[in-house]
This record gives sequence, structure tokens and C-alpha cells, in this order.
Amino acid sequence: MSTQQTFVIAGASLAGAKAAETLRAEGFGGRVVLIGEEAVRPYERPPLSKAYLRGEVGFETAAVHPETFYEEHDIELLTSTTVTSIDPLAKQVGLDPGGRLSYDQLLLATGSTPSHMTIPGSDLDGIRYLRSLASCDVLREALIRAERVVVVGAGWIGSEVAASARQLGTEVALVEAAHVPLERVLGTEVGAMFRDLHAEHGVELHMGVGVEAFRGSDAVEEVVLADGSVVAGDLVVVGVGVTPRTELATSASLLIDNGVVVDEYLATSAPGIWAAGDVANAYHPVFATRIRLEHWSAALNQGPLVAKNMLGGKFAYDKIPYFFSDQYDLGLEYNGFAANWDQVVYRGDRERREVIVFWLDHGRVVAGMNVNVWDVADQIAALVRSKASVDPKQLADVSADLAELVSA
Repeated sequence: MSTQQTFVIAGASLAGAKAAETLRAEGFGGRVVLIGEEAVRPYERPPLSKAYLRGEVGFETAAVHPETFYEEHDIELLTSTTVTSIDPLAKQVGLDPGGRLSYDQLLLATGSTPSHMTIPGSDLDGIRYLRSLASCDVLREALIRAERVVVVGAGWIGSEVAASARQLGTEVALVEAAHVPLERVLGTEVGAMFRDLHAEHGVELHMGVGVEAFRGSDAVEEVVLADGSVVAGDLVVVGVGVTPRTELATSASLLIDNGVVVDEYLATSAPGIWAAGDVANAYHPVFATRIRLEHWSAALNQGPLVAKNMLGGKFAYDKIPYFFSDQYDLGLEYNGFAANWDQVVYRGDRERREVIVFWLDHGRVVAGMNVNVWDVADQIAALVRSKASVDPKQLADVSADLAELVSA
């Protein structure tokens, strides 16, 4: 491939950084430009709701690469720089600062942004959203000063922030419109496991009720719930989901549907433009549907794959969706994609939270989650990939070898 070519990556994210790394590892000798809005080099986001938020690790632990990596690999890392526009016909992007930059291949790794609440009082000081390193630094300082924090939303981010706040010794109230934490992903029965976990660690739970307003004189002082009750708090953390950052793709008239639509090779509807990470709604060959993954593993694995395809490869992204979470002394890994299920099977001790949970749809395992049970994630992923019908009794039997169930 010509050394005169320029590959531009919009988004100095985990996906973008891993794509840049792979371009060099695969022998690309042209120009690689990695562009990020933030002032720091690319980093991984999972620590922001866990160890980094609690002050247990520093930035170097979260950084994707050492400080010298980009210069050593001749990767032009432009921080504090925004990609403002794309011209697919001229094959140019607009930069602020920086004018216009021509490209031969363009990767969109623009990620997502927190969904903001627009209710009375939502502009009060003391209401925080967690996404960037800078927002995490601000939140950590606020947590240190706060007497009582209200976390709105008990999805993954909200649940992890609530756990971290409790581990820092802060009083926490957790508000969720669903009946249990993580109900949309895990269902009511499994979500109850996390409800009980937070309750045992002293979190005040307000489940099955939405938020009507925030109140306070200058800064937030209380949260008004839909049932009329009021929850006091001098700090509010909102985690009610994210929105894919598709503004650039929209300006370039790319196909958009819950993110940037890409095929199994992560190619968009415009030649020479690709997308990976949170922003990409990718066709998944195993599940025969498009899936937009808002998780670390998608960025980690899609970045290298799309780089190879930018170089002329034809590699389909078919990795089984994976994510992990740590809350207090509970660690979990989830493999699969359970859009629908008709049966939940438990393998292990639910009361001690040392269990593997399987979600089945018409007898087939569509997802599995190991909770405080380790070295089984690959077997669970293989079971999901196999699409085999499995006897629920065998799944539940701890003496039955999971690898043998896969081969069977």
C-alpha cells in the first residue's frame, strides 16, 4: 500500500487508538492521524466508574498506550482537536483547529455521549454526568466533599458509581424507574440479585419510580420523585444511558439508525469510511441482526479488525458480545446477546452470588453471565456461538462439563 496515503481516525478513543496501533503493526507506511477532542492521549473508560473514580489507580493505568507510543510509531496524535465536518466526495475532514485534511481512508470512532435529563432543575449545580476523564476528576472531588449522593439510573454506570461511592464512605441513594437494577439487560429475576447487593451495602433504594424534578436554591439539594416523595442529596449523578455521536456521520449523509450503520466488516454506506466502537451499529453474522455495543470489548476488538479491513482485508466482526462489571466484592462477565429469552437457568449458588446465569430462547443459550465464577467465559461464548439446543438440567448441573456441552 502506498506510503503516500493518509488514514484519518476521528476519535482518539480505545477503538481509535487500537486501530492506529494495528495499522502500524500490519505494516502500513503511510500517514496515520489520530484526532481527539480531549486534552489527553487515549484511555480506557471502565476505570472511570471504578478504580480511577475511587482514586486507587492513576491515569497511566487507564491509558491505552505509554506516553511515548505515538511518536515512536509515527502516529500523529492531535489532542484538543475537533473534527467538524466530512466531505465524502472530496475525501476531506474539517478540523478545529487545523483547517482541512485530506484522507484516503477514514475511521469514525466518535463514541457516545451521556443522555441528559431535561426536567425542572436539571441546570442546577451539583448534577454530574460521567463520561470523560475530566468529568471523572470533577466527580471524584465532588464525592469527597459530598455528604449524600443520589444516583439516578441503575444501569451499569449508575450501579458501579453507586458502589464506588459507598466504598468511599459516602451515603448513597439509588433511584431507578425499573423495578430492579439492570432490569432491561438482565431481567427482573437476575436484577434482584443486584438490588439485594446494593441494599446489603447500605444503599437506600428507590426502585420503580422516575424522577420529576431537581430542587435547590443555587445547587441541587433534593430529588423529587414521580410518586411525590423527596430524596435529599447534595450531589446527583445521572446515568440514564448514552447517545451515539452521529453528528459527523449525519453531515456526511451516511446511513444512520441507532448509530452509524455498518456491515459485518464495519464499513459504512460511503466508500472509504468506516466506524467502530460505541457509535457503530454493526451487522453481527452470528445473531443475524445489527448490534450497537456500548462496551469496552467492542472498542478493544473492533479497532484492530477495522484497521485490517481499511488495509484491504475482508474480516467479519463476529466476536460474541462481552462485557464485565465489578461492584463491591462482586465481579461478573457476560457473553452473548439476549434480546429475547423464555427461560433463565442458574448453575451454582445464587444466595452466595457464585453462580452462572444462562438466558435461553427456545432451548438455545443466547447469553451467559458468570458471577464470581472464573475461567468459564470462553466456554460460555462458545456455547452461545454454537446455537445448540441444550438440556436446561445439564446447564444447571455443576458436575456437567461446560466444554463437553459445547462439543455435544
